[in-house]
Amino acid sequence: MTKVDVTILGGGPGGYLAAERLAHAGKKVVLVEADELGGTCLNVGCIPTKTLLNSAKLYSHALHSSAYGVNVEGASYDWAKMQSWKNEVVKGLVGGIGAMEKRLGVNVIKGYGVFKGPGRVEVNGELIESEHVIIATGSVPVIPPIPGLQDNPSVVDSTGLLSIPEVPGRLAVIGGGVIGVEFAQLFAALGSKVSVIEMMPEIAPMVDKDLAVMMRKSMPEITFSLGCKVTKVEGGTVHYLSAAGAEETVEADTILVAVGRKAAVEGWGAQESGLDLYRGGVVADERMRTNLPNVWAIGDVNGKSLLAHSAYRMAEVAVANILDPQAHRRGEILRTNMVPWVIYTQPEVAGVGLTEDQAREAGYEVVTATAPGYMSGRYVAETSFRAPGAAKIVVDAESQQVLGIQVIASYASEMIWGAVAVLELEMMLGDLRQLTIPHPTVSELIREAAWAVKI
Repeated sequence: MTKVDVTILGGGPGGYLAAERLAHAGKKVVLVEADELGGTCLNVGCIPTKTLLNSAKLYSHALHSSAYGVNVEGASYDWAKMQSWKNEVVKGLVGGIGAMEKRLGVNVIKGYGVFKGPGRVEVNGELIESEHVIIATGSVPVIPPIPGLQDNPSVVDSTGLLSIPEVPGRLAVIGGGVIGVEFAQLFAALGSKVSVIEMMPEIAPMVDKDLAVMMRKSMPEITFSLGCKVTKVEGGTVHYLSAAGAEETVEADTILVAVGRKAAVEGWGAQESGLDLYRGGVVADERMRTNLPNVWAIGDVNGKSLLAHSAYRMAEVAVANILDPQAHRRGEILRTNMVPWVIYTQPEVAGVGLTEDQAREAGYEVVTATAPGYMSGRYVAETSFRAPGAAKIVVDAESQQVLGIQVIASYASEMIWGAVAVLELEMMLGDLRQLTIPHPTVSELIREAAWAVKI
């Protein structure tokens, strides 16, 4: 039997960062991971996807560079080399995490850990006892109960599509959320004929309706079927009911199921241990505490926000409260309404806080303004007019507090943290207007949107 201060079940972003923070604070930590360190995000999610998206973006730029006075003849891509580069990136980053854990003295155990109750985890037949246990088992893809999805060689989830041996001529995507749209644009850029079938009336439900329409129209090479329900899949044929109720089909060489992910609560003792569970995963409060003493749940498994950077923040919140039970008084809690999101399409889309509709549903009397992309000199200089851009701001009309900011533009992912700071600091519209933003940058669109608000 091994005794340590903290046992962490799961080596994804939340798990490995919690281990690093705890070890840095002098705690004796065991990190249990069945597969590779880095979890879904690093191995079969965020990083490999963005690596391939970058390759596709370079290829797209080469094809269309003549518009900017640069002629590239014979531009082509090599899928095998793209895969090789993706694997090299992942391997290097996984190795880097392992090296960091080793340097900090974290005991990484490879194996399937089973939570036996407060302070007890069994792995590889050995019982590990600790004062605290952090559950960070992540999530798994959702496979809806649609006839024909199971045991169909034409059907893959996001993990399978990342390692597909060749680019499909025809790709059907079931689901128009973040994962579905990113993969749709990736393969469309590489020449696939792509069709996206989405149940909701618009793609990307977290995006403000105005910007979601703009985002969809920026991808004319993709066929979007909205408000549609898939009824069955037969081989490479997807059957669905259109928004008007008509029976339609799409033929594809490969079918991606991208309807979301769910907390991984099976196989590690969640039910047997007495943890409170709900449909989204393990119940945890704003400090990441579960119903069991000294047992914490972070990352996708608690269902609060299925994003890697959310897991990072949850890890920091849990660690702060483990090290100091009064840490919450200093603000060491998770504020889910302050978590930003990004869609890595061309152009990128990012946001934080409330959309216009969400703010109205929450009871606010809101005013909004949108600054179009052409108000940024840099955006105009670097982007063809085919790709729209905009920043939208949502403000409480009474207090003038900024409630939400969304951006569709190049570099949106790199500028949205500034919008997070605006919301975290509870800035008023006047405060935002006083910020000096460098010129020429695309981030100036946020300032332009702020000044366009009429109060």
